[in-house]
Amino acid sequence: MTRDYSKFFPPTPKNGKPERQRSILETHGWQPFFAQQISVEELMETPPSRVIEVHRNGLHVIGDAIDETLPPRADATVGDWLMLDRSHPIKSRVLERKSLLKRRAPGTDRQEQLIAANIDTCFVVTSCNQDFNIARLERYIALCFEAEITPVIVLTKVDLATDFRIYVDQAQEISDRVPVVALDARGSEPRTALAEWCAPGQTVAFLGSSGVGKSTLTNALSGTDGIETQGIREADAKGRHTTTRRQLHLIQGGCLVLDTPGMREVQLTDAASGIEDLFADIHALSLQCRFNDCNHETEPDCALIKALEAGQIDMARLQRWRKLVAEEAFNSASLAERRSKDKAFGKMVRQITKQKSRSKRPGH
Repeated sequence: MTRDYSKFFPPTPKNGKPERQRSILETHGWQPFFAQQISVEELMETPPSRVIEVHRNGLHVIGDAIDETLPPRADATVGDWLMLDRSHPIKSRVLERKSLLKRRAPGTDRQEQLIAANIDTCFVVTSCNQDFNIARLERYIALCFEAEITPVIVLTKVDLATDFRIYVDQAQEISDRVPVVALDARGSEPRTALAEWCAPGQTVAFLGSSGVGKSTLTNALSGTDGIETQGIREADAKGRHTTTRRQLHLIQGGCLVLDTPGMREVQLTDAASGIEDLFADIHALSLQCRFNDCNHETEPDCALIKALEAGQIDMARLQRWRKLVAEEAFNSASLAERRSKDKAFGKMVRQITKQKSRSKRPGH
């Protein structure tokens, strides 16, 4: 089955000549980074396809003359590129990713959850109300920095705030590397305000709590009301889950938009460099401490304590940094231990299976 995507790319005259028609792969974000990973032979035998949706029944993939659902697998997520093996779909190769968003999964079983792959820009969305939380925004930004994804903070519900500039000022203090955009998620404003990051072939994602306007923003970019939205509880500004699965939406103009379910918990793992980038000033100071294993609490000649006493850094921000560093270290160690145990268990199962196979041979 081949879909007609021409409506997403109306011909635009340029110097009297029509623009080149983009291929299905280019439409879905195919770039030289992925092309250089495959050979001509592999391309002929296993064509590339992109995972545009993850649901209970499996992975919905799109490619050139490809539009089908593959069996579910733990090592692939929405946004991934697969070399489709039609004879053995479960063996389809996952191409190396440009970026990967992941977190420690909620619960106590020490699992890692893949959120999305090959994202170019993340719009970290929060509302100008009780949902606004600096610590949560910092977590999302650290995730983006770790994955080398461009983060943009998007403040919604500006029309309902008495003075939305208060929220803008706080958001801008998080990092001078992160743009801040304040807007009304409804109407045409998002298409104009976010156009810089939504070029054809780009893949962007909306991250944030439930009820902040992620689905509304996706609808605004696409110019439709195709995605269901819900309001928030007025008492505490908490949102209700509207989006229940991760899906890429191709919008008019050629950008792919990922709308994600609201995440109540964002536990960082394998994100040490992302935290360092987010708190670059504090990290640089920590390297000046007398002891390499300084806990930055009561140790002598601690550069962070001196900076705090001199008013160079803020106590609340320092405490948030300490919390993220400790959390990331614990989660990374826990997941590494889990991977080691899973690997050892798998090896044991293979050995037992091999021994049983031998015992069934004649003469044993």
